[in-house]
Amino acid sequence: MPAAAPGIPPQPGRPAPTAAGPAASVRRTAFAEGVDRLRTAATTEPGRLRIIGAVLALLVVAFGASAAWQADTRSAAADDVLHRSQPLSSGAADIYRSLADANTAASSGFLAGGQETAASRDRYEKDIDAAASGLVTAAANAEPGSASEATIARLNRLLPEYKGLVERARTYNRQGYPVGGAYLRYANEKMQKEMLPAAEDLYTTENGRLDADYGDATPYPWVAIGLGVLALAALGWAQHRTYRRTHRVLNHGLVAASSATTVALLWLVVGHTVARTELNGSYDHGIRSLTVLHDARIASLKARGNENLSLVARGAETVTVDGQTYDAYYYDFDKDMAVLGKGLGQAATLADDQGGSAPVKAAESNMAVWKQRHTAVRTEDENGNYQQALDKVIGAKGATGECFDSVDSNLAQAIGHEQAEFQQAASDGRDALAGLPAGAAVLAVLGAAGAVAGIGRRLSEYR
Repeated sequence: MPAAAPGIPPQPGRPAPTAAGPAASVRRTAFAEGVDRLRTAATTEPGRLRIIGAVLALLVVAFGASAAWQADTRSAAADDVLHRSQPLSSGAADIYRSLADANTAASSGFLAGGQETAASRDRYEKDIDAAASGLVTAAANAEPGSASEATIARLNRLLPEYKGLVERARTYNRQGYPVGGAYLRYANEKMQKEMLPAAEDLYTTENGRLDADYGDATPYPWVAIGLGVLALAALGWAQHRTYRRTHRVLNHGLVAASSATTVALLWLVVGHTVARTELNGSYDHGIRSLTVLHDARIASLKARGNENLSLVARGAETVTVDGQTYDAYYYDFDKDMAVLGKGLGQAATLADDQGGSAPVKAAESNMAVWKQRHTAVRTEDENGNYQQALDKVIGAKGATGECFDSVDSNLAQAIGHEQAEFQQAASDGRDALAGLPAGAAVLAVLGAAGAVAGIGRRLSEYR
């Protein structure tokens, strides 16, 4: 029979407990033991000071880490706006414009027939090359398996098909065969119903990426700001507590920690405020204007193409609206000119300086003259005076082609100006965050070291 435990008399009919019985076999967890040690330490002033020092250092480090992380993500997003998404969005708009301009140049060259100028032919070839080059750039930046990749592949397939149709139209046109006009109309249909909608989808997708990057770059880093305010409040409380117990106004370590945290917090708030202001300005006075101007320029290209095709088709294409029959290309021309006029009005409203408003106003004047001359073209065409109508469209002087060229060049000038404004504002916004991630981390380390040193100074008084 085992020996009874010391001090406990044996009970009749029951085995005596031993020193290694159930009570001795229960082990406490490390967490519970740590809590007990912490509770014990909190009963003494040195223990409380150690806990305060650890909490202060942890808060300051947490603030610095969150500030560095949030500043870095917003800086990266601002850099993407400047160097990735906006150039890709602009590149997608250029693909659309190049395709529309190529279609316009092809119809102008067709109208000239055997008198097609080298400049007209060169413009068409440059537009086709520009579109192909833009598609290569877009493909290099498209995510594998994305909708953009599929759209780019489709455009790469359609582009040689369109070019082949245009070449057939030109060949038959030079030989005097009327079938050339049918091939050109088929090429135009492929452009209007397949290629331009696909290019517009690509443009919309890239604009979505641009908006997403703006959404990542502009929000305030509320988590970091909240932690910074909490760290400063804790440091202030610790200094006030020290003053009440020692009647010393300053604790050098805690003052240094508070100063480093304050500098980091101010840098974070001011830097993000400036970045947010500049980036919002680059969107309001850059991206919005560029979008409107690109749309207006494309509308002018479509209008010019429809004006040319109305003479190519010679009434072969009609459309019925509300019971009335119209020449299909003249009808589309009127719609495109309405879009152009609306776009120019919006661009004039968004322009915030003379450099942006002057070319837009000039384009509005060019458009007004264009509409007047087009009315004369339509009158000649409807009266059966085809050659006179043709001269008023592609003639050397007083033709609608002069007005179109002026509208296009003025819109190109306005786009260049707004692009420069975007670049400047977006660069300023990105630069406002430069150095902030590293600076916040360094200041946080200094602040944590100051807090530990300040509390350590108090602890040394108990030794």
